[in-house]
Amino acid sequence: MSYQHFALLYDELMMDAPYENWLQFIMKNIKKYGNGGKRLLDLGCGTGTLSIPLSVQGYNITGVDLSEEMLAIAQAKSIEAGVQIAYYQQDMRELEGFEPFDIIGVFCDSLNYLRTEQDVELTFKNIYDHLLPGGLFLFDVHSIYKMENIFIGQTYCSSDEEISYIWNCFAGDQPHSVEHELTFFVKENDLYYRYDEVHYQRTFIVDTYQQWLEKAGFELLEISADFTEEKPEENSERIFFTARKN
Repeated sequence: MSYQHFALLYDELMMDAPYENWLQFIMKNIKKYGNGGKRLLDLGCGTGTLSIPLSVQGYNITGVDLSEEMLAIAQAKSIEAGVQIAYYQQDMRELEGFEPFDIIGVFCDSLNYLRTEQDVELTFKNIYDHLLPGGLFLFDVHSIYKMENIFIGQTYCSSDEEISYIWNCFAGDQPHSVEHELTFFVKENDLYYRYDEVHYQRTFIVDTYQQWLEKAGFELLEISADFTEEKPEENSERIFFTARKN
């Protein structure tokens, strides 16, 4: 998976994403279940769009992402915003070298980029090991409904003078997975350049995530859907988990 070109376009393409809803989810659950700690790891932080406002809220943020290009943009945005955030390039399956955190979050379906059951279980174990006792683990994932009824077989297009794209979604080679094939046309000095990216995502049933959390040692506190406090339904699109290290 390459983010070389995608990273440069990510923020513009995600302008309409409901980041404020993610912030509300984070703050609500920290207030409800947190222990007052301020050290927060934004795992899969991307371009820092959540890291920065959390830092403004007074949290001591560390950002980790697999993409060097994403992190470079996050660092530039943090400097522009006047906040100090430490960013590190690491694979969430191989998280190491940090003092334990009070809160770890994996947001905007970053966890769905893990391809296998073993990848998710290993990531949960690493997150557990990097939390203080009583620390919170917050994350969201695409639902199976969204993968199979909203993504697979669909084509999304956008045409703009500066950036246009075609986004095709195909069934992946694993259950409940999808391959996103994206082609961008970007205007640079009156010429349009084409960039191609392929992104692979996979999800699992809610009960499986719950079993993996409990196996890692977490206490599952809450499962909700679509930025509400309601439990997931058959047609829910995004599933949210709140867990605590015992």
